[in-house]
Amino acid sequence: MKSKEQFVHSVFESIAPKYDLMNNILSFNRHKAWRKFTMKKLAATPGSAALDLCCGTCDWTISLAQASGSGRIVGLDFSANMLEIGRAKVAQAHLDDRIELVQGNAMELPFEDNSFDYATIGFGLRNVPDLVQVLKEMQRVIKPGGKVLCLELSKPTWQPFKGIYYFYFRKVLPNLGKLIAKRYEQYKWLPDSLVSFPDHKQLADIFRQTGLVQVEAYPLTGGIAALHIGIKKEK
Repeated sequence: MKSKEQFVHSVFESIAPKYDLMNNILSFNRHKAWRKFTMKKLAATPGSAALDLCCGTCDWTISLAQASGSGRIVGLDFSANMLEIGRAKVAQAHLDDRIELVQGNAMELPFEDNSFDYATIGFGLRNVPDLVQVLKEMQRVIKPGGKVLCLELSKPTWQPFKGIYYFYFRKVLPNLGKLIAKRYEQYKWLPDSLVSFPDHKQLADIFRQTGLVQVEAYPLTGGIAALHIGIKKEK
């Protein structure tokens, strides 16, 4: 029996070539607007250093580099195939000299304490074996006063949209994955991963329990996704 970590790794290694296309389908093409909203809330200052966890194909990593202007930007992911696609995007954006991509584990970050101004994770927190551990690691590597941001799929709260969304997510999406990406089990797993994931209010509480302060939660597009922001306490 594969561990969650091994299984998730195999999922992303196999779906990497079609990940961006399927991301558009999965989010009804809303993920770009969600990222734009997130970057606005982040309000990155020029020269700031940022770490993007579970960076995948590097859309958000590139946005962080463009926002910070000259700061240190690091993208970390455990999937070599996802990073390969991300690396090509970074090169296409002419940001090779600004963005460092690292293959590594979000549960055990290979960075010193207080190294970054921001730590972000986009559509990755529900995939990790222990989300509390990842949030603690994100908090460890940012400076006091720095921000932890998580943009993640969430659970719609109002009917009839909730029922329609879950039908789409559980019944339609896996078949689209089979049709477009030639992967059924991998896209069947994505809705399964959301079932046990906390809703936006529960996740905000977890942010606070890990020691983050001034925690804010923003449900997006009827609760399909949510942005969470927390600040590391000043010493």
